Amino acid sequence: MKHYQSEGHDALSAISQAQRIAFAPMLFQASWCLREIGVLAYLEDRGKEGATTAEIASHCAIGEYGAGVLLDMGLGGGLCHLVGDHYVLGKVGKYLQNDPMTRVNMDFTQHVCYQPLAHLLDAIREGKPEGLKVFNREWATIYPHLDELPEPARASWFAFDHFYSDWAFQQAQDHVLGYAPRTLYDVGGNTGKWALSCAARDPELEVTILDLPEQLALAQPRIEAAGMTARVTGHGVNMLDAEGPLPGEADIWWMSQFLDCFSHAQIVVILKRIRQHMKPGARICILELFWDRQSFEAASFSLNATSLYFTAIANGNSRFYHSKEMYQCLREAGFHVEAEHEIPGPGHTLLVARPLPQAS
Repeated sequence: MKHYQSEGHDALSAISQAQRIAFAPMLFQASWCLREIGVLAYLEDRGKEGATTAEIASHCAIGEYGAGVLLDMGLGGGLCHLVGDHYVLGKVGKYLQNDPMTRVNMDFTQHVCYQPLAHLLDAIREGKPEGLKVFNREWATIYPHLDELPEPARASWFAFDHFYSDWAFQQAQDHVLGYAPRTLYDVGGNTGKWALSCAARDPELEVTILDLPEQLALAQPRIEAAGMTARVTGHGVNMLDAEGPLPGEADIWWMSQFLDCFSHAQIVVILKRIRQHMKPGARICILELFWDRQSFEAASFSLNATSLYFTAIANGNSRFYHSKEMYQCLREAGFHVEAEHEIPGPGHTLLVARPLPQAS
């Protein structure tokens, strides 16, 4: 990682950046509106000719005043630029309109995070997801209640989660199935997409999803629809329950974007519990996004921004980690990393670890 290693602004650019931060919510909401009401799509159709405020307002069925304030804010965000009195779509606007990753991120921010983040300071002070009360004041964490989120928050949450995990699945599978496991445990299996994908790829593989009962209930219809009930099963468990029993027949214990849902201390508890139940020769495979392993600053920025979702909404104490901290968690739990693989795309890292011989 080469970014964040030095001061990046002179005085003028620093004060300009400070103003952009101060008014960032306004830019986000204006950009959201320009996308949602079809302004960006219309300007894309108009190409280099662009369109006047009146033409845009008429086409998008809004008043000229509304079109004007949104478009002028869009100028400041680089979404569009002026050619005479015509607004022309810029590259930023094209990405906001068309780029799948940007659309997923924007929907997640708007539908899941925007209102809850008003409670971020309380979450920091209390160590609890104080923003979650926007959805339900009785929920302690978001995880058992994902299927209860109101729409469109529910759809945006799952789209965001699947976008980043699915991207790395194929290449991660190449490494994981290369160990020729006969039994695999999908820890924190969510809706079962990874488990089903692995079972479909290897007809001899048996997969057990270890997750909260509420999550298994979401996965079960998918398993049945895929005709995989003989080889993909569920084991309801709270992985933070250090004393609870676990099965112990897996050759591979798989965790994809699972450990980032817990604090450092909780990660160590989970890993120690797994180690106690691993059979000789078994491995753990951890697929994670580490903010220090990103090639582009925008990726590190996005991960650190998403960490605030964990703080304010998910559970109040987890995040996307620096890779050094995950290595430290593994050492504390009695593991050593025998291999690591950088997965191209959004920037996943696959860690393959085994228990230290001296660990008890």
